[in-house]
Parts: sequence; structure tokens; C-alpha cells
Amino acid sequence: MSEQFERSGSLMEVSSYPQWAQDMIGECEPVKSTVVDHELWDVMRTEPNPETTVSFMVGAWPMIERFPAYMAKSLLKTRYGRSNGDDMTRRWLVRNIRVEQNHAEYWLKWAEGAGVRRERILEGPLPAGTQVMADWCEEVSDSGTLAASVAAVNYAIEGATGEWARILYDSDGYAEQFPAESRKASLRWLQLHAAYDDKHPWEALELVCTILGTRPKASEVAHITECVKRSYRSMSIFGSICVEPGRLHKGEQYQQSAAVA
Repeated sequence: MSEQFERSGSLMEVSSYPQWAQDMIGECEPVKSTVVDHELWDVMRTEPNPETTVSFMVGAWPMIERFPAYMAKSLLKTRYGRSNGDDMTRRWLVRNIRVEQNHAEYWLKWAEGAGVRRERILEGPLPAGTQVMADWCEEVSDSGTLAASVAAVNYAIEGATGEWARILYDSDGYAEQFPAESRKASLRWLQLHAAYDDKHPWEALELVCTILGTRPKASEVAHITECVKRSYRSMSIFGSICVEPGRLHKGEQYQQSAAVA
């Protein structure tokens, strides 16, 4: 049986977490860097391209719109009183699903500011291949364990998103692409996700560690690690498709067969 985890150090310090989690973070870092260091962010900042903008804004919409639903699917996996991990995760998800309620509208305003009509997003076809992130989030939220879905969606996706959002939000060149009178409203989504003190991914990591304990089975750690990597891979592939439709990141194929249960 796993030993119970209770964090004693700072929330946003890697050393506050069990060794298995620290090892997982280190192992996943090179894959995460393919998202944070992706050429897409330079293209958006310095070489705005209408096709790339449409692919990005329209292609990411299914994940943006469904994000509260992914969290709701995780919530359904909890049972109050079953464990401390269940209880903590239940409270956290209920609170943060409400936080997500306005983010879809903020995304649409960002898209409109970037020249993509909301009708194109709400009613138009998805650019080929861009559903990769949404498909993975749906899969792991539907079929994965509670720890897997929280790790893949709330730790990995939210964490990497916060880092690339900061790259764009901190760029004067990117901000200047938007009219001054509507810039603040257009960049509201980015502003919310670019906070340097964003605790959400760290809180999600704490939940995963509380669910699994300090000494989970090696197979459980390997599975969580692969789910986190797969989230990063889906984001990297999405970025490459936005930059150059039809291209997969460094020739990698997206493995739909990876187990999530």
C-alpha cells in the first residue's frame, strides 16, 4: 500500500514532492521543452501569418471549449471519504471548474482581435490534424485513472500553456499587433494564463502525489510519466501543424494506442 503524502515544503518547489515525482518531472522536461521552445511562438511574435493564426485559434478551440468538461470527467472519478486524495481533488476540481467558465469567451475575443471571426471558430471546419490535443484530453479524461487525468490535463497541459502564454504576453511586438483600444480585452486570455505565480499546475501535481502516495508502484509511475509526455507531445505536434500544415514534430507519429487505463 502506498505511503501517504503530505506536502511540508513550498507548493512551487520541486523538492517538496516525493522522489518519484521529482524523477518524473526531470524525465519529462526534454519533451516539455519541445512545447515551450517551439518555433510557433516566434512565428506568432515576429512573422504573423494568417494561415498559422487561423490554424492556432480554430484548432485549439475544441480543447479550450471542453476544458471544464475534462475536469468534470475527473470529478466523476472521485468518491468523497474514500481517501484524502479523493477529497482534496474533489474540492479543487469543484472550485476550479468555475474559474474556467469565462475562458472560452476570452479565447474568442483573442481570436477576433487577431482577425479570426468567432463564426469561423464556432461553425467552421477544424484544420486537419489540429484536434490532436483535444482528442488526447478527451481520451485520458474518459478512460484514465484519476491521477492520470489530473496529471495529463491539469498538470501537464496547464503547466506548459502557462509557459508559452508568458512568451507571447511578455512580447511587446506581439501586443502591438492588436489595436490599442481593444488590446487589453483581446489579450485577457493570455494575461490570465501567463501569470508567473500561477499555482494551478503545482496544485495539480500535489493532488497527483496525494492520490498515489510517496511509494507508488513502478508501473503507476511509468504510466503517469507517459501520460504527461503524451500531453506535451500532442501540444508540440499541434504547434508544428500550425506552423506548417501536415508536418509532424520531428517526424514523430502520434501514438493513439498508448494505454490510459
